[in-house]
Amino acid sequence: MEENTRNLRKERIGVVLSNKMEKSIVVAVKRKVKHPIYGKFVNKTTKFYAHDEANTSSVGDVVRIMEVRPISKTKGWRLVEIIEKAK
Repeated sequence: MEENTRNLRKERIGVVLSNKMEKSIVVAVKRKVKHPIYGKFVNKTTKFYAHDEANTSSVGDVVRIMEVRPISKTKGWRLVEIIEKAK
């Protein structure tokens, strides 16, 4: 039972916008939303504050983040892996 609840955590893939904070990063996650009237798909961006324990990520990296218990007022996500390093 414990294993199942751990796998139900939300995961997102996004790009690191900022790593200027101590052990924290800002990740931008893109999604496509259909406009209710015109039907056109529009790109929306959501910023997530994530915990980066080792300060390994840098700006421009593509990363995977996972939802966790609240770490601070704004942080509720943590860095799982760096998918692609910035060039």
